[in-house]
Amino acid sequence: MDSLGLFIILILKFFQWKAAASVGVLGQAEWSEHFPDCGGSSQSPVDVITTQTKYDPSLVPVMPLGYSQHGNQPFTLSNNGHTVIIELPEWMGLGGLPWLFSAVQLHLHWGNGGPSDGGSEHTINGQSADAELHVVHYNSELYPNMSAAMTQRDGLAVLGILIVTGEETNPAFNNILNYLSRIRYADQKVFIPAFDVQSLLPKDLGCYYRYNGSLTTPPCYQSVMWTVFHERVQISKAQLMKMERILYSSKVEEPEKMQLQDNYRVTQPLNHRVVFASFSAESGKELSSGEVTAIVIGVMCGCVGLAVIIRFIVKTIRFFKLLHLETVVVNSSTSSWDVLHNNRPAPMPRINEPEKTKEKKQDLALNSTSEAEKKEESSPSPQTEP
Repeated sequence: MDSLGLFIILILKFFQWKAAASVGVLGQAEWSEHFPDCGGSSQSPVDVITTQTKYDPSLVPVMPLGYSQHGNQPFTLSNNGHTVIIELPEWMGLGGLPWLFSAVQLHLHWGNGGPSDGGSEHTINGQSADAELHVVHYNSELYPNMSAAMTQRDGLAVLGILIVTGEETNPAFNNILNYLSRIRYADQKVFIPAFDVQSLLPKDLGCYYRYNGSLTTPPCYQSVMWTVFHERVQISKAQLMKMERILYSSKVEEPEKMQLQDNYRVTQPLNHRVVFASFSAESGKELSSGEVTAIVIGVMCGCVGLAVIIRFIVKTIRFFKLLHLETVVVNSSTSSWDVLHNNRPAPMPRINEPEKTKEKKQDLALNSTSEAEKKEESSPSPQTEP
Protein backbone atom coordinates (compact mmCIF):
# COMPACT_ATOMS: atom_id res chain seq x y z
CA MET A 1 0.00 0.00 0.00
CA ASP A 2 1.45 3.41 -0.97
CA SER A 3 1.75 6.35 1.40
CA LEU A 4 -1.30 8.11 -0.03
CA GLY A 5 -3.53 5.10 0.65
CA LEU A 6 -2.21 4.80 4.18
CA PHE A 7 -2.83 8.48 4.75
CA ILE A 8 -6.45 8.19 3.56
CA ILE A 9 -7.07 5.21 5.86
CA LEU A 10 -5.65 7.10 8.84
CA ILE A 11 -7.86 10.11 8.05
CA LEU A 12 -10.95 7.90 7.87
CA LYS A 13 -10.07 6.20 11.13
CA PHE A 14 -9.51 9.59 12.77
CA PHE A 15 -13.03 10.72 11.91
CA GLN A 16 -14.37 7.39 13.17
CA TRP A 17 -12.58 7.90 16.48
CA LYS A 18 -13.78 11.51 16.66
CA ALA A 19 -17.37 10.36 16.31
CA ALA A 20 -16.86 7.72 19.02
CA ALA A 21 -15.11 10.19 21.30
CA SER A 22 -17.78 12.85 20.94
CA VAL A 23 -19.67 11.29 23.84
CA GLY A 24 -16.76 12.10 26.17
CA VAL A 25 -14.84 9.73 28.41
CA LEU A 26 -17.37 6.91 27.89
CA GLY A 27 -16.40 6.64 24.20
CA GLN A 28 -12.90 5.47 25.10
CA ALA A 29 -14.09 1.88 25.54
CA GLU A 30 -14.71 1.76 21.81
CA TRP A 31 -11.27 2.96 20.72
CA SER A 32 -9.81 -0.52 20.42
CA GLU A 33 -12.55 -1.49 17.94
CA HIS A 34 -11.19 1.07 15.49
CA PHE A 35 -7.54 1.19 16.61
CA PRO A 36 -6.20 -2.22 17.78
CA ASP A 37 -3.20 -0.70 19.59
CA CYS A 38 -5.59 1.05 22.00
CA GLY A 39 -6.28 -2.40 23.47
CA GLY A 40 -2.60 -3.30 23.85
CA SER A 41 -0.79 -4.30 27.03
CA SER A 42 1.46 -1.21 27.25
CA GLN A 43 -1.05 1.61 27.17
CA SER A 44 -0.95 5.03 28.77
CA PRO A 45 -1.67 6.80 31.04
CA VAL A 46 -1.10 4.79 34.23
CA ASP A 47 -1.54 5.21 37.95
CA VAL A 48 1.93 5.47 39.50
CA ILE A 49 1.99 3.63 42.82
CA THR A 50 5.07 5.11 44.43
CA THR A 51 5.64 2.14 46.75
CA GLN A 52 5.85 -0.13 43.70
CA THR A 53 8.30 1.98 41.70
CA LYS A 54 11.89 0.84 41.28
CA TYR A 55 14.71 3.25 41.94
CA ASP A 56 17.13 3.53 39.02
CA PRO A 57 20.27 5.56 39.87
CA SER A 58 21.24 5.68 36.19
CA LEU A 59 18.34 8.04 35.39
CA VAL A 60 19.93 11.46 35.00
CA PRO A 61 18.08 14.81 35.02
CA VAL A 62 16.19 15.66 31.85
CA MET A 63 17.92 18.34 29.78
CA PRO A 64 15.73 20.60 27.60
CA LEU A 65 17.70 21.78 24.57
CA GLY A 66 16.86 25.10 22.96
CA TYR A 67 13.61 25.51 24.91
CA SER A 68 14.59 29.06 25.86
CA GLN A 69 15.93 29.96 22.40
CA HIS A 70 12.59 30.46 20.71
CA GLY A 71 13.84 33.04 18.20
CA ASN A 72 11.63 35.61 16.50
CA GLN A 73 9.31 33.21 14.72
CA PRO A 74 5.82 33.02 16.28
CA PHE A 75 4.27 29.78 17.48
CA THR A 76 1.11 28.33 15.99
CA LEU A 77 -1.68 27.65 18.50
CA SER A 78 -4.61 25.55 17.29
CA ASN A 79 -7.79 23.83 18.49
CA ASN A 80 -8.06 20.39 16.88
CA GLY A 81 -11.38 19.53 18.51
CA HIS A 82 -10.02 17.53 21.45
CA THR A 83 -7.17 19.68 22.78
CA VAL A 84 -5.08 22.79 22.13
CA ILE A 85 -1.73 22.31 20.41
CA ILE A 86 1.36 24.45 19.99
CA GLU A 87 3.69 23.38 17.20
CA LEU A 88 7.33 23.55 18.28
CA PRO A 89 10.40 24.12 16.07
CA GLU A 90 12.69 21.15 15.56
CA TRP A 91 15.71 22.91 16.99
CA MET A 92 14.16 22.36 20.38
CA GLY A 93 15.17 18.99 21.72
CA LEU A 94 15.61 16.78 24.73
CA GLY A 95 18.80 15.40 26.25
CA GLY A 96 19.48 13.03 29.12
CA LEU A 97 17.87 10.12 27.23
CA PRO A 98 19.44 7.18 25.34
CA TRP A 99 19.03 9.11 22.07
CA LEU A 100 18.57 12.68 20.94
CA PHE A 101 14.92 13.64 20.61
CA SER A 102 13.55 16.65 18.72
CA ALA A 103 10.47 18.59 19.81
CA VAL A 104 7.23 18.33 17.83
CA GLN A 105 4.38 19.89 19.82
CA LEU A 106 2.86 20.42 23.24
CA HIS A 107 -0.76 20.09 24.31
CA LEU A 108 -2.98 20.04 27.41
CA HIS A 109 -5.56 17.79 29.09
CA TRP A 110 -8.16 18.95 31.62
CA GLY A 111 -11.50 18.15 33.25
CA ASN A 112 -14.81 20.01 33.48
CA GLY A 113 -14.56 22.00 36.69
CA GLY A 114 -17.13 19.83 38.43
CA PRO A 115 -16.92 18.35 41.92
CA SER A 116 -15.60 15.01 40.66
CA ASP A 117 -11.85 14.52 40.51
CA GLY A 118 -10.27 14.36 37.09
CA GLY A 119 -8.31 16.40 34.62
CA SER A 120 -4.85 14.91 34.47
CA GLU A 121 -4.17 11.70 32.60
CA HIS A 122 -1.54 10.23 34.88
CA THR A 123 -2.34 9.82 38.56
CA ILE A 124 -0.03 9.35 41.55
CA ASN A 125 -1.24 6.87 44.16
CA GLY A 126 -4.73 7.23 42.75
CA GLN A 127 -4.67 11.03 43.10
CA SER A 128 -5.52 13.01 39.99
CA ALA A 129 -4.23 16.51 39.28
CA ASP A 130 -6.35 19.31 37.80
CA ALA A 131 -4.70 19.20 34.38
CA GLU A 132 -1.67 17.83 32.56
CA LEU A 133 0.77 19.22 30.02
CA HIS A 134 2.47 16.97 27.44
CA VAL A 135 5.57 17.93 25.43
CA VAL A 136 6.04 15.50 22.54
CA HIS A 137 9.39 14.63 20.91
CA TYR A 138 10.51 12.11 18.30
CA ASN A 139 13.74 10.15 18.07
CA SER A 140 15.64 12.29 15.53
CA GLU A 141 18.78 10.23 15.96
CA LEU A 142 17.19 7.10 14.48
CA TYR A 143 14.25 8.35 12.40
CA PRO A 144 13.82 11.16 9.86
CA ASN A 145 10.51 12.55 11.10
CA MET A 146 7.57 12.15 13.48
CA SER A 147 5.56 9.99 11.10
CA ALA A 148 8.33 7.42 10.81
CA ALA A 149 9.13 7.42 14.51
CA MET A 150 5.63 7.21 15.98
CA THR A 151 5.15 3.56 15.03
CA GLN A 152 8.50 2.40 16.51
CA ARG A 153 8.90 1.28 20.12
CA ASP A 154 11.81 3.69 20.61
CA GLY A 155 10.34 6.40 18.46
CA LEU A 156 8.82 8.96 20.86
CA ALA A 157 9.56 10.65 24.18
CA VAL A 158 6.88 12.62 26.01
CA LEU A 159 7.23 14.80 29.10
CA GLY A 160 4.24 14.69 31.43
CA ILE A 161 3.74 17.67 33.77
CA LEU A 162 0.98 17.46 36.37
CA ILE A 163 -0.81 20.76 36.98
CA VAL A 164 -2.54 21.77 40.21
CA THR A 165 -4.41 24.95 41.14
CA GLY A 166 -3.58 27.52 43.79
CA GLU A 167 -4.03 31.20 44.53
CA GLU A 168 -1.15 32.56 42.47
CA THR A 169 -1.24 33.10 38.71
CA ASN A 170 1.43 31.36 36.64
CA PRO A 171 2.65 33.93 34.07
CA ALA A 172 4.22 31.26 31.85
CA PHE A 173 0.85 29.64 31.12
CA ASN A 174 -0.67 32.99 30.18
CA ASN A 175 1.44 32.75 27.02
CA ILE A 176 -1.09 30.11 25.96
CA LEU A 177 -4.26 30.79 27.92
CA ASN A 178 -4.54 34.46 26.94
CA TYR A 179 -5.10 33.41 23.31
CA LEU A 180 -7.66 30.64 23.81
CA SER A 181 -10.52 33.01 23.05
CA ARG A 182 -9.17 33.30 19.49
CA ILE A 183 -9.39 29.53 18.88
CA ARG A 184 -12.64 28.74 20.65
CA TYR A 185 -13.88 26.35 17.96
CA ALA A 186 -12.39 23.28 16.34
CA ASP A 187 -9.96 23.75 13.46
CA GLN A 188 -9.23 27.35 14.39
CA LYS A 189 -5.60 28.44 14.72
CA VAL A 190 -3.70 31.59 15.50
CA PHE A 191 -0.12 32.81 15.62
CA ILE A 192 1.09 33.77 19.08
CA PRO A 193 4.38 35.32 20.24
CA ALA A 194 7.11 32.78 20.88
CA PHE A 195 8.05 32.27 24.53
CA ASP A 196 10.33 30.26 26.78
CA VAL A 197 8.83 26.75 26.75
CA GLN A 198 11.01 25.68 29.68
CA SER A 199 9.09 28.13 31.88
CA LEU A 200 6.15 25.70 31.66
CA LEU A 201 8.18 22.88 33.23
CA PRO A 202 8.79 22.23 36.94
CA LYS A 203 12.03 23.56 38.36
CA ASP A 204 13.23 20.12 39.49
CA LEU A 205 13.92 18.13 36.33
CA GLY A 206 15.85 15.44 38.18
CA CYS A 207 12.95 13.78 40.04
CA TYR A 208 10.61 11.88 37.76
CA TYR A 209 8.99 8.54 36.92
CA ARG A 210 9.95 6.67 33.75
CA TYR A 211 8.09 3.88 31.98
CA ASN A 212 7.33 2.61 28.47
CA GLY A 213 3.83 3.36 27.26
CA SER A 214 1.74 4.72 24.43
CA LEU A 215 0.03 7.74 22.97
CA THR A 216 -3.03 8.59 25.03
CA THR A 217 -5.18 9.24 21.95
CA PRO A 218 -5.81 7.03 18.93
CA PRO A 219 -4.02 5.42 17.25
CA CYS A 220 -2.46 4.70 20.70
CA TYR A 221 0.87 3.54 19.29
CA GLN A 222 2.96 1.88 22.03
CA SER A 223 6.07 3.84 21.12
CA VAL A 224 6.45 6.37 23.96
CA MET A 225 9.16 6.67 26.59
CA TRP A 226 7.26 8.53 29.28
CA THR A 227 8.81 10.94 31.79
CA VAL A 228 6.29 12.07 34.42
CA PHE A 229 7.76 14.67 36.74
CA HIS A 230 7.37 14.27 40.48
CA GLU A 231 7.03 18.02 41.07
CA ARG A 232 3.71 19.61 40.15
CA VAL A 233 3.29 22.95 38.40
CA GLN A 234 0.78 25.38 39.86
CA ILE A 235 -1.64 27.66 38.04
CA SER A 236 -4.52 29.73 39.41
CA LYS A 237 -8.14 28.59 39.49
CA ALA A 238 -9.01 31.35 37.04
CA GLN A 239 -6.41 30.03 34.59
CA LEU A 240 -7.79 26.50 34.85
CA MET A 241 -11.31 27.82 34.28
CA LYS A 242 -10.19 29.31 30.96
CA MET A 243 -9.28 25.84 29.71
CA GLU A 244 -12.48 24.29 31.02
CA ARG A 245 -14.97 26.95 29.89
CA ILE A 246 -13.73 28.81 26.80
CA LEU A 247 -13.12 26.07 24.22
CA TYR A 248 -15.51 24.01 22.10
CA SER A 249 -15.00 20.66 20.42
CA SER A 250 -17.48 21.61 17.70
CA LYS A 251 -16.81 23.82 14.70
CA VAL A 252 -18.02 27.37 14.50
CA GLU A 253 -20.56 26.55 11.78
CA GLU A 254 -22.12 23.64 13.66
CA PRO A 255 -25.47 24.51 15.22
CA GLU A 256 -24.92 22.45 18.36
CA LYS A 257 -22.08 23.80 20.46
CA MET A 258 -20.20 21.26 22.55
CA GLN A 259 -17.73 22.42 25.17
CA LEU A 260 -14.27 20.89 25.04
CA GLN A 261 -14.03 19.23 28.45
CA ASP A 262 -12.84 15.97 30.03
CA ASN A 263 -10.32 15.43 27.26
CA TYR A 264 -8.23 13.04 29.35
CA ARG A 265 -7.94 9.28 29.02
CA VAL A 266 -8.59 7.11 32.06
CA THR A 267 -5.64 5.20 33.50
CA GLN A 268 -4.75 1.87 31.89
CA PRO A 269 -3.50 -1.39 33.48
CA LEU A 270 0.23 -1.47 34.14
CA ASN A 271 0.37 -5.21 33.32
CA HIS A 272 3.94 -6.46 33.06
CA ARG A 273 5.60 -3.07 33.08
CA VAL A 274 7.78 -1.52 35.77
CA VAL A 275 7.72 2.17 36.61
CA PHE A 276 11.21 3.42 37.42
CA ALA A 277 11.99 6.40 39.65
CA SER A 278 15.01 8.65 39.34
CA PHE A 279 14.94 9.27 43.10
CA SER A 280 14.75 7.00 46.13
CA ALA A 281 11.40 6.24 47.71
CA GLU A 282 12.48 7.87 51.00
CA SER A 283 13.19 11.23 49.35
CA GLY A 284 10.11 11.32 47.17
CA LYS A 285 7.47 9.33 48.97
CA GLU A 286 3.93 10.46 48.24
CA LEU A 287 1.48 10.69 51.12
CA SER A 288 -2.27 10.80 50.85
CA SER A 289 -4.25 13.59 52.51
CA GLY A 290 -5.43 11.14 55.18
CA GLU A 291 -1.85 10.10 55.94
CA VAL A 292 -0.76 13.73 56.18
CA THR A 293 -3.66 14.51 58.53
CA ALA A 294 -2.84 11.50 60.69
CA ILE A 295 0.82 12.54 60.88
CA VAL A 296 -0.09 16.12 61.85
CA ILE A 297 -2.51 14.95 64.55
CA GLY A 298 0.05 12.45 65.85
CA VAL A 299 2.75 15.12 66.05
CA MET A 300 0.40 17.50 67.88
CA CYS A 301 -0.64 14.82 70.38
CA GLY A 302 2.98 13.88 70.91
CA CYS A 303 3.92 17.51 71.58
CA VAL A 304 1.06 17.91 74.08
CA GLY A 305 2.02 14.68 75.84
CA LEU A 306 5.67 15.71 75.98
CA ALA A 307 4.71 19.09 77.43
CA VAL A 308 2.61 17.41 80.14
CA ILE A 309 5.46 15.05 81.03
CA ILE A 310 7.99 17.90 81.17
CA ARG A 311 5.67 19.96 83.38
CA PHE A 312 5.18 17.02 85.73
CA ILE A 313 8.93 16.46 85.95
CA VAL A 314 9.59 20.15 86.64
CA LYS A 315 6.94 20.25 89.36
CA THR A 316 8.35 17.08 90.94
CA ILE A 317 11.87 18.51 90.93
CA ARG A 318 10.66 21.76 92.50
CA PHE A 319 8.76 19.84 95.19
CA PHE A 320 11.80 17.81 96.19
CA LYS A 321 14.00 20.91 96.14
CA LEU A 322 11.65 22.72 98.49
CA LEU A 323 11.39 19.66 100.71
CA HIS A 324 15.18 19.36 100.87
CA LEU A 325 15.56 23.07 101.60
CA GLU A 326 13.06 22.94 104.45
CA THR A 327 14.87 19.92 105.94
CA VAL A 328 18.21 21.71 105.77
CA VAL A 329 16.79 24.83 107.42
CA VAL A 330 15.22 22.84 110.27
CA ASN A 331 18.43 20.85 110.88
CA SER A 332 20.54 23.97 110.74
CA SER A 333 18.35 25.73 113.31
CA THR A 334 18.50 22.76 115.70
CA SER A 335 22.29 22.40 115.42
CA SER A 336 22.90 26.10 116.03
CA TRP A 337 20.77 26.07 119.17
CA ASP A 338 22.61 23.03 120.49
CA VAL A 339 25.97 24.65 119.91
CA LEU A 340 24.94 27.88 121.55
CA HIS A 341 23.43 26.00 124.49
CA ASN A 342 26.57 23.91 125.09
CA ASN A 343 28.94 26.85 124.79
CA ARG A 344 27.13 29.07 127.23
CA PRO A 345 29.47 30.05 130.22
CA ALA A 346 28.56 28.99 133.72
CA PRO A 347 26.61 31.65 135.58
CA MET A 348 28.68 33.83 137.91
CA PRO A 349 27.58 34.02 141.56
CA ARG A 350 25.98 37.27 142.46
CA ILE A 351 28.07 39.39 144.96
CA ASN A 352 26.72 42.24 146.99
CA GLU A 353 28.33 45.63 146.42
CA PRO A 354 29.61 46.11 150.07
CA GLU A 355 31.31 42.77 150.01
CA LYS A 356 33.07 43.71 146.78
CA THR A 357 34.36 46.95 148.39
CA LYS A 358 35.55 45.08 151.46
CA GLU A 359 37.42 42.56 149.34
CA LYS A 360 39.09 45.33 147.40
CA LYS A 361 40.32 46.96 150.67
CA GLN A 362 41.69 43.68 151.94
CA ASP A 363 43.54 43.15 148.72
CA LEU A 364 45.08 46.64 149.00
CA ALA A 365 46.22 45.95 152.58
CA LEU A 366 47.79 42.69 151.65
CA ASN A 367 49.56 44.29 148.72
CA SER A 368 50.96 47.04 151.01
CA THR A 369 52.26 44.56 153.61
CA SER A 370 54.00 42.56 150.97
CA GLU A 371 55.73 45.62 149.55
CA ALA A 372 56.97 46.59 153.05
CA GLU A 373 58.38 43.22 153.70
CA LYS A 374 60.21 43.26 150.46
CA LYS A 375 61.82 46.63 151.33
CA GLU A 376 63.06 45.34 154.71
CA GLU A 377 64.66 42.34 153.16
CA SER A 378 66.44 44.34 150.58
CA SER A 379 67.96 46.98 153.06
CA PRO A 380 71.39 46.00 154.82
CA SER A 381 71.40 45.32 158.57
CA PRO A 382 73.48 47.78 160.92
CA GLN A 383 77.01 46.62 162.05
CA THR A 384 78.24 46.93 165.93
CA GLU A 385 81.78 48.37 166.90
CA PRO A 386 84.22 46.45 169.34
